[in-house]
Amino acid sequence: MEASSILLALTNIYVAIFALFCFKLLIKVSLALLTHFYIVRGNRKEAARIAEEIYGIVQGSWADRSPLHEAAFHGRLLSLKTLLAQGFNVNILTIDRVSPLHEACLGGHVSCAKVLLENGARVNVVTVDGITPLYNACSSGSVACVSMLLDYGANPELETQLTFPLHEAVLRGYRECAEMLISFGADIDKELQNRGTPLYLACTHHKADCVRKLLELGADVNRGKLLDTPLHAAARRSSEEIIKFLIDYGANVMSKNIDGKYPIELAAPRSAVEKALLIAEGPASLAQLCRLSIRKLLGSSCLQVVPKLQLPNRLIQFLLYR
Repeated sequence: MEASSILLALTNIYVAIFALFCFKLLIKVSLALLTHFYIVRGNRKEAARIAEEIYGIVQGSWADRSPLHEAAFHGRLLSLKTLLAQGFNVNILTIDRVSPLHEACLGGHVSCAKVLLENGARVNVVTVDGITPLYNACSSGSVACVSMLLDYGANPELETQLTFPLHEAVLRGYRECAEMLISFGADIDKELQNRGTPLYLACTHHKADCVRKLLELGADVNRGKLLDTPLHAAARRSSEEIIKFLIDYGANVMSKNIDGKYPIELAAPRSAVEKALLIAEGPASLAQLCRLSIRKLLGSSCLQVVPKLQLPNRLIQFLLYR
């Protein structure tokens, strides 16, 4: 008898909880329909007031994560448009200063990012960690997002950011994103204290495509992280392909790092990398010396200037490593 009473009491509790849930759901559905009605009638102020009741946050205030952040993060375009129509602040920030645009770019949701930008989202907003939407777009590898942000005025060299989009793109091996950033003014040889230059980072993480593209675009082949050159980094990684790229572009095989070591001393004994470095210690060919001298004279503009020189096509291709 006692067991039956307990079971009946528990059943009543569960029924009450379920009834309360259904009641709340009915209220939210009703409010959502009412909000839609006000939007259709053009009364956005009343729609925004009702939205506050539905989601429990004050418009324009900081919040842990708003519905706008969630919609942007998950790429829910229709929900995003609805929330904006209800009057949600497009630049609402979390406590860490993360904006909905940050979230859309992190997920590579270009349509959501476009809607946010069209509605006035700040393109260069920086989080407390020094991260911009452009950095997040590079992290996700979304070329479309990167291109759109740059077109809307995103700055790849923003002084207030602590991390830089070009380094992130190279680290993850997104060559097209890196190329686009450089074309919009990103410093190809920017050396960060904890990461080094983009080329050094590409060599450290064995991103051969990025190494090739950075060298083609005029990256300094001998600039790395303090006295550690990209050649030192490639030797540690036992990357013969990258070693050959660097040597072809004039890497100094006799440079010493902060520990006083040559690149060859970091290579595995009797490896292909050690052999390539040994060969490079010998005298370069006259053709190679001429190519390096001309490219050094032209500097970072080499890629644009060489095709305009009055030279046979074969020589132009040679100077451009093609």
